[in-house]
Amino acid sequence: MTPVPAPRRAAAELTSEHGNTTIADVVVAKIVALATREIDGVYAMGGGSARMMGAVRQRVPGVAASATQGVAVEVGARQAAADIDLVVEYGVSIPDLAAAVRGNVIGSVERICGLEVTEVNVGIDDIHLPGEQDTDTSPRVQ
Repeated sequence: MTPVPAPRRAAAELTSEHGNTTIADVVVAKIVALATREIDGVYAMGGGSARMMGAVRQRVPGVAASATQGVAVEVGARQAAADIDLVVEYGVSIPDLAAAVRGNVIGSVERICGLEVTEVNVGIDDIHLPGEQDTDTSPRVQ
């Protein structure tokens, strides 16, 4: 369940004598979202209202759901921090899940971007019960 984080790289790799590399917040947010979804026990990402808006967006032709739903990041020249909102599967140890998410997010962002991750805050907004339908994805009116 817990991938081994990649070794830390120096953020100096983003700056060289030949120029600077900047990484947009949305790039880091997508990496954080993908790394989070790789962990077993993560049912969905985002709070109730974010999931509801994502479900509405998916029903509009030509509009894709946000790949970064439930993720907020701050990206500096050498460091990044992330806040993640999750819905977890019932029965999963929340402390273990949070540790696994943190480890995978830190390893992925540091390996892919070369940024030092200073913190990963994990908020658990809900728990998905077995057999429970996700009421946030069904439209209220037709």
